[in-house]
Amino acid sequence: TDYMVQNGEKWQLNLLGEDKLKEILKEKDLRIYWGTATTGKPHVAYFVPMSKIADFLKAGCEVTILFADLHAYLDNMKAPWDLLELRTKYYEQVIKAMLESIGVPLEKLKFVRGTDFQLSRDYTLDVYKLSSSVTQHDAKKAGAEVVKQVDHPLLSGLLYPGLQALDEEYLKVDAQFGGVDQRKIFTFAEKYLPSIGYTKRIHLMNPMVPGLTGGKMSSSEEESKIDLLDKKEDLKKKLKKAFCEPGNVENNGVLSFVKYVLFPLHSEFVIRRDPKFGGDKTYTAYEELVKDFAEQHVHPGDLKSSVEVSLNKLLDPIRKKFENPELIKLTDSAYPDLVKQKAAPKGNPKTADNDDIVPSRLDIRIGKVISVEKHPDANSLFVEKIDVGEPEPRTVVSGLVDYISAEDLQDRLVVLLCNLKPQKMRGIESQAMLLCASKDMDGKKVEPLNPPEGSAPGDHVFVEGYEGGKPDEELKPKKKVFEKLQVDFHISDGCIAQWKERNIMTKLGQITCKSLKGGNIS
Repeated sequence: TDYMVQNGEKWQLNLLGEDKLKEILKEKDLRIYWGTATTGKPHVAYFVPMSKIADFLKAGCEVTILFADLHAYLDNMKAPWDLLELRTKYYEQVIKAMLESIGVPLEKLKFVRGTDFQLSRDYTLDVYKLSSSVTQHDAKKAGAEVVKQVDHPLLSGLLYPGLQALDEEYLKVDAQFGGVDQRKIFTFAEKYLPSIGYTKRIHLMNPMVPGLTGGKMSSSEEESKIDLLDKKEDLKKKLKKAFCEPGNVENNGVLSFVKYVLFPLHSEFVIRRDPKFGGDKTYTAYEELVKDFAEQHVHPGDLKSSVEVSLNKLLDPIRKKFENPELIKLTDSAYPDLVKQKAAPKGNPKTADNDDIVPSRLDIRIGKVISVEKHPDANSLFVEKIDVGEPEPRTVVSGLVDYISAEDLQDRLVVLLCNLKPQKMRGIESQAMLLCASKDMDGKKVEPLNPPEGSAPGDHVFVEGYEGGKPDEELKPKKKVFEKLQVDFHISDGCIAQWKERNIMTKLGQITCKSLKGGNIS
């Protein structure tokens, strides 16, 4: 009891139902479950719940891990039906490898698949019973932060919160554990389970780890996450590009990763640096590290390289396990789209290029305009400095003088294509393209595209359905990848940016323009 209640701060947990928790612990060990929908590949932020599961076991809890395969299908078919079995096998192998990496004994855990019990007669009847008492409004609200939000949502997304609530009863647990993004589903369960005669459960929540670009680390945002099977060179590249401004402790994905993953696992963190810059320093409290970083006693480069060392120690056992030929085959079979996107073109090069022209090859990001000046040698061009979530802002030259004022661009959030080959425009190198809606009416009208509210520099922009692909390092001018894709970019009648009728969006919502319905994007 003392360990469970008094170490809440150590666990960094939010708790719903503390009084009930204390009552149960007076009589028996807590039975708790953690579930994960088997969709995109798990990333390093999964070490947060894994470390908490280790703590639960130390506290004497009985822990069940649920591989929620049916949930993965119901969530806008993130996992196609024919891949459910393979994705679930992949999750089981990779989660077990993570637990082994941090020394969690697997024999103390119970592993369950959702479809092992969610297709039974009794469970199905309870789904109908629950559906008869839940309002559409409450079901939609409950899934808002978990279920993928689209223009035309499927009915399956409304069922998702109800199934997650029923899992608590059918797994016979006292509590459910998940991220704080699950809070609305947890409160939904507390409200509706008693309506069909079942007991309200306790809910425990861990914080979400910010991604390398500053927002939530997401399986669908390649640049925001570090995959558990990323090679060492890929890990180095991602950390090098990660937003980590000197002295800035806000929206710092690298620093937050130390807080939520490395400190809970090891209770300390070592900054490794050259003796001429002070030598190595061991931190036993995260607050000390934050203070030193804020006062710029710790350089972003040293922080990144130290995180890299610690991360590789965690990931090396997982990488080694997945060198097994059977697991390599399982990974490729469970995620065939990713294999196809990464594969080298075969056969006729011309045909291969045409088949491989997909929007996930474009590195499109949100940027914030820091400064705007007229080009010294061209009256129609602006020269902007734009923050795209990198250590230094990019220089962008745009032909917008005739369409928008410098004042309207200043401090504005914009949408940028970042992997075009840098090109000199009247003597100044432009390092990205600012994307705009345009339309010929009574003269040409141009409007910069608008990111969704709450966006931040570096946020990944993607075409719906192409979230998982990896952008080209640099688009080769001769291949004309952007030009071929641009033909199908347009603005809908609802002023939404689209490619082939699929919305262009970020994790926060759709990219739009102010008024140019039916326009082009360039």
